[in-house]
Amino acid sequence: MSEFPTPRVVVSRCLGFEKCRYDGSVISDPTVPMLKPHVEFITPCPEKEIGLGVPRDPIRLVQDNGEKRLFQPATGKDVTDDMRSYIDQFLDGLGEVDGFILKHRSPSCGLSNVKIYYGFDEKVNHFRGKGMFGEAILSSHGSLPVEDEGRLRNFSIREHFLIRLYTMASFREFKQNPSMKGLVDFHTNNKFLFMAFNQETMHELGRITANHEQQPLEKVIGSYEVLMRKMLASMPRFTSWINMLYHAFGFISDGLEKQEKTFFLNSIEEYRDERIPLSTLIKLLKSYALRFNQDYLLRQTFLNPFPLDLVQITDSGKGRRT
Repeated sequence: MSEFPTPRVVVSRCLGFEKCRYDGSVISDPTVPMLKPHVEFITPCPEKEIGLGVPRDPIRLVQDNGEKRLFQPATGKDVTDDMRSYIDQFLDGLGEVDGFILKHRSPSCGLSNVKIYYGFDEKVNHFRGKGMFGEAILSSHGSLPVEDEGRLRNFSIREHFLIRLYTMASFREFKQNPSMKGLVDFHTNNKFLFMAFNQETMHELGRITANHEQQPLEKVIGSYEVLMRKMLASMPRFTSWINMLYHAFGFISDGLEKQEKTFFLNSIEEYRDERIPLSTLIKLLKSYALRFNQDYLLRQTFLNPFPLDLVQITDSGKGRRT
């Protein structure tokens, strides 16, 4: 049995699943194939689902009297209402998911940098904004990890996405059989990871878990999830990772020789100066925890926040996140 949950991820169908782009092509993307053995994919293609063929004449977003419309210039067809109907239907039947990967710059799926034209004429200026489907996803699920495949080519963004994705999947699994003990265990195992994101919020999550006010379980879980999602949305600063490393080091430092302590502390400074990646320090901590059978540290998710298969060899030289 895998130590990791199976995230449920919505991904644009054209990202390696079907030749459904307007020109009949499929996008070759490195992240999606890497994820396939580890996640459950849900693969919408909004444009195909509303009856536009493959291949098809391109559609574009148009700003008309302050309203965003989805328009097919070659046919003069306005498919705005069809798209809105599909979006409502899709969201109503979606259920709980853990994240989204959508096609960048698409007039339907794009999350940003999508061309929006100032009118229906062929030669009008444009500005940049969100696609219709992508905008609806951000509105309804914006507290989850939502990215486009273009941004996920960046190591730091991809790693942040994966940490959030697997944390949310773990929490969703916990909610399938919720209990106060389960919440305490979840918080305990994620304590150092959460410290790296925001130490004050980590403490606040601990206070919610303690439930001194004896609130109903459902309310406690709801409050915890809202705050956790908000905390995970911002990428950790390298100084926060260093603070967490010092805390974790305290659990095993007494068993180390003086030279070993000095080596680890010097390595932290090398990470601070961007001479080594964070992964080097995490591997060292894990080796110490294994050596001393430090069960509390070995249970911490920051040591293995997602499957090792999702770490690419080209990432190994990368260091600071922010």
